[in-house]
Amino acid sequence: MKSADPNQPRTWVRFKKDLCRSCWASCCHGMAVEVSVPDLIRLGLLDEEEASENLRAAVRRLNRRGILRPSRPEAVVFVLRQKRNRDCLFLDEKRRCTVYATRPEICRQFPKIGPKPGYCPYRPK
Repeated sequence: MKSADPNQPRTWVRFKKDLCRSCWASCCHGMAVEVSVPDLIRLGLLDEEEASENLRAAVRRLNRRGILRPSRPEAVVFVLRQKRNRDCLFLDEKRRCTVYATRPEICRQFPKIGPKPGYCPYRPK
């Protein structure tokens, strides 16, 4: 199977479950990962009390720690920062998700949702 360009959805391939086993994890490279407050709580980056009582301070803290892209505390959706190479913050050196069990909802729903629903930017390892 040929490689897709993550930045060019027209090159993406129809998603099949077995593709993930042999993929480079290109869906975790270069694409913005949007997270909500419930995602941040599930990831353990925020607790419910902090989210309800002092979200502004919590967002500033996550911005300073380099977890979120600079954002306004009153936003409904935030974006995770990427590593310098544009990989997801939670992708390890073996290209595995280190937070798979608690991953953000957008990751759980991909590729059902995204730039080209039902397709993925498959690139072989």
